[in-house]
Amino acid sequence: MEKEHSLENGVQPLDALMTADGLDNHALVASSTEQITHKMVAKARSGRWLNKSIRLKILRAYCKATGQERALGELFNYD
Repeated sequence: MEKEHSLENGVQPLDALMTADGLDNHALVASSTEQITHKMVAKARSGRWLNKSIRLKILRAYCKATGQERALGELFNYD
């Protein structure tokens, strides 16, 4: 049986971290070596549910853009 997900999870910690670091959505897309889009980043920040593989791509792009190591739970408050 598949677990149900709430599609809207509210603004995510990723949004505050990116704002504090002076990053916009393009900064993550540009720093990523994987296939992510501006729309994915916008959805991630606003709390729209994303599957784990996309959240991991966003995490890796954020870490590369900032030079910081972060855990998935620090960027997203849902699983």
